[in-house]
Amino acid sequence: MSQNREQWGSKLGFILAASGSAVGIGNIWKYPHMAGENGGAAFTIVYLACIFVVGLSIVVAEFVIGRKTQLSPVGAFETLAPNTNWKWVGYLGVASAFVILSYYGVVGGWILKYIINSISGGFSGLAGNPDAAGDTFNGFITSSYGPLFYQLIFMGLTIFVIIRGVKGGIEKWSKIMMPLIVVLLGVLAVRGMTLEGGMKGISFLFNPRFEDLTASAIVLALGHSFFTVSLGMGTMITYGSYLDKKQNLMNSALWVLFLDTAIAMLAGVAIFTTVFALGANPAEGPGLIFVVLPTVFGQLTGGTIWGTMFFILLFMAALTSAISILEVVTAYFIDQMGWSRKKATIQFGALITVVGAFCSLSYGGGINITGFLGMPFFDVMDYLSSKYMLPIGGMLTAIFILKKWGIGEYMKELKTGMGDADISENLIKVFLIIAATVVAFIIFNEVYFEITGKALIG
Repeated sequence: MSQNREQWGSKLGFILAASGSAVGIGNIWKYPHMAGENGGAAFTIVYLACIFVVGLSIVVAEFVIGRKTQLSPVGAFETLAPNTNWKWVGYLGVASAFVILSYYGVVGGWILKYIINSISGGFSGLAGNPDAAGDTFNGFITSSYGPLFYQLIFMGLTIFVIIRGVKGGIEKWSKIMMPLIVVLLGVLAVRGMTLEGGMKGISFLFNPRFEDLTASAIVLALGHSFFTVSLGMGTMITYGSYLDKKQNLMNSALWVLFLDTAIAMLAGVAIFTTVFALGANPAEGPGLIFVVLPTVFGQLTGGTIWGTMFFILLFMAALTSAISILEVVTAYFIDQMGWSRKKATIQFGALITVVGAFCSLSYGGGINITGFLGMPFFDVMDYLSSKYMLPIGGMLTAIFILKKWGIGEYMKELKTGMGDADISENLIKVFLIIAATVVAFIIFNEVYFEITGKALIG
């Protein structure tokens, strides 16, 4: 272990930072609308089972690899399997982080714009008019320069935090933003439940409707359980590399998954109680955030305050994730190339911002470098990372432990810091096999769909 390598200042700081990485935009809108449309509490039960079998296995695996090697993904795999091709799993993680942050920064810019819209009272003219809200949103994202301006601000803030390092940047700001996210969501949830008709949203989200729990919904729960905790892009390996040997990795992983899931459910309560109380359409899916909710906040007493609070918390969720993603890329150049943190962060933060500008301009501005594919560049980057790069990275991580590093060596590192706690090696092995098999099926199902036009399940 390098004597100069940064370390987390506290266990709480690490857990909040790792949870901040997991808690992103998807938690605020993706889980709520998926649960609402696919069986409510029935979907939630399946999702929880998946996240604590598939998600937990890979989170712990990435923590173990990171702490064992005290290196970012590429160096970690090179150290554990020298002179092999396993290092390419690390390169895949760094590439995934680069691709994801390019378009994630664009969405972060959209959120900043909507904070400004809410503060200035822009939602009042959209009250009860989803068509006008849709036109407003589409008009903004298809414009040339507005989205670029806000993307630049969002990426600038991300770079600002990363330059300040692990303890003074990531940990410090995670300790501020994560509690604020919980507090703001809690206030919005209470507000929603006190509105007339708001409790219908609770029923919609949490009443088990097993008749709506199809095979497609189960596959959806499997996929989301994997993607929701930032797996497969090397984030948790990188964060784990800043840990000391005293940390109980299993306990920490459970806390990360608990906070991630609790925030997703709290977001569902905040959103659907408000949506039902105002009679909006709860089945809008992703459009809930930028189209439906602005029409809802415009109808509430004090709607400017509630709308601003919501988009501020959404911004903080996006920023905590963006910070962790950029750290993966930065850590690679620090560890493998010997660059300074400032040089690595500024140069590659700037490069990612430029690539992100092309993502934004593919919606407006007449520049779409993947037009020959029939898709905007933004959508191509999203599709490539979420459908292939992340699941392949997560699956190969599990296979690496089972087939190359060895479950015995893995267990030695996992048990370090656990004291007298007893944990079954066979149980861990079974969970890793299940995780790898499940993710392999998700990948195969996607490829089969692309080839045949229909999925095996879903």
